[in-house]
Amino acid sequence: MPDKIYNVLFLCTGNTARSVLAEAILRKDGAGRFNAFSAGSQPKGVVNPFALKVLKSYDYPVDGFRSKSWDEFAAAPAMDFVFTVCDSAAGEACPIWPGTPMTAHWGIEDPAAVEGEDWEKEAAFVTAFRQMRNRISAFLALPMASIDRLALTRQLKDIGGLAGATDKARGV
Repeated sequence: MPDKIYNVLFLCTGNTARSVLAEAILRKDGAGRFNAFSAGSQPKGVVNPFALKVLKSYDYPVDGFRSKSWDEFAAAPAMDFVFTVCDSAAGEACPIWPGTPMTAHWGIEDPAAVEGEDWEKEAAFVTAFRQMRNRISAFLALPMASIDRLALTRQLKDIGGLAGATDKARGV
C-alpha cells in the first residue's frame, strides 16, 4: 500500500506573501508526500512580486500562484493540516474544515509590510523564505506514520516557535 499523501493548507489574511512562500516550498520539498495549498481570509487578488522573485532565485516554481479565498477549501479536498502563518489570520474565526485537520500557528513577520528601497523589501522576503523553509524542513522530518496525534500536535506547535517566530507563535 502506498504511503498517505497529506493535504496541507497555509493561511494568511491577504494570501500574497508568507502563505504563498509556504505553499511553494512544501510543493517542491514535499513532492510525492504532500499536496500544498494556500489561501487568505481577505485575499488581495495578487501575489506579491517579491515573493515570486525570491522563490525563483531559490529555484522554486512560480507558475500558477494566485491570491485566493479560504472559501475555496471549505468543501474539498479534506485537509490533514492547516497552518496559519500570520498573526491576524490566527486570530480570525476560521471556517469549519472537513475532516479533522491538525492545526498550528507558524507566524512570522510580514515581509510585505516592510517599507523602503526594493533591496530592503527583497531582503525581508528572503528572511521570510528562509524562516518558512526551516519550519517546513522540520515538518518534513516528522515521522508522520509513527507518531501519535498528541505528540504530533506538540511538535507542530514547537515548529511554529522556531527562529523568527512572532510573539503570538511563541505563545507570548
